[in-house]
Amino acid sequence: MIRSLDEVMIPSQNSAAADPTVAPAKSAAEAVIAVRGLTVSYGHKPVLRSVSFDVPAGNLVGIVGPNGAGKSTLLRAMLGLIQPDSGSIRIGGMAVDQCRDRLAYVPQTEAVDWDFPVTVLDVVLMGRYGRLGWFGRPPRADHDAAEHALGLVAMSEYRDRHIRQLSGGQQQRVFLARALCQESDILLLDEPFSGVDAATEQAIFQLIEKLTTEGKTLIVVNHDLSVLDRFDLVMLLNQQVVAFGPTNEVMTDQNLRRTYGGRLTLLDRADIALSGTQGLP
Repeated sequence: MIRSLDEVMIPSQNSAAADPTVAPAKSAAEAVIAVRGLTVSYGHKPVLRSVSFDVPAGNLVGIVGPNGAGKSTLLRAMLGLIQPDSGSIRIGGMAVDQCRDRLAYVPQTEAVDWDFPVTVLDVVLMGRYGRLGWFGRPPRADHDAAEHALGLVAMSEYRDRHIRQLSGGQQQRVFLARALCQESDILLLDEPFSGVDAATEQAIFQLIEKLTTEGKTLIVVNHDLSVLDRFDLVMLLNQQVVAFGPTNEVMTDQNLRRTYGGRLTLLDRADIALSGTQGLP
């Protein structure tokens, strides 16, 4: 569990055609994110096994899989928050610790201790701490950037509210604003639609789709299979990468069975069919 809001800050400091577990960048040099042979364990229990993929810049990528599949662990490894057993993660050809300012993170809301005594504006300003250091005083430009980010997620009127006084959907918007305030070109979002109402989900989707048109790369852990047609690329993950690529190529009945092992319900399948995703019978 993340025990305080500052713990989720990131301080400043084979071919795709042949292998379905590697993304469709034409070469590793074209990938803004390149992961090779990533293995992560908690104690003696492997959570990720030999994960490899490439992500081209400017894509909206969805990661889906059953509980315990390693989705959140993958994001935390990409952020450098946990040490892998083996493998490599390169961001624009560089190690993560050489380019942390390129990465912004939106954690799951339930992973945060909301009793941490900060206002909404304080949380968003944390997105600037990588530039200031923890004890620097934010200048006017940083306050302006924070106010702008709050405006983008329609939370300006809550700027002085304590973060725990907000609903789950509002808290999610604030964390997204903090990520935007970092002005990073890669955003990693862990279940950003969990616990939000339909209006908030639509607003977040519209914003992240706009960000990709501006050239930003977004990696989104998501549990709702019915919205995957809105993603450029989808990864099916169950400790290993089952498949990765364009949604209509990845979301096949065979791949879903391999990912979920029979745990996909009839309602899940009906939602997918209604959404128009191809590949299901």
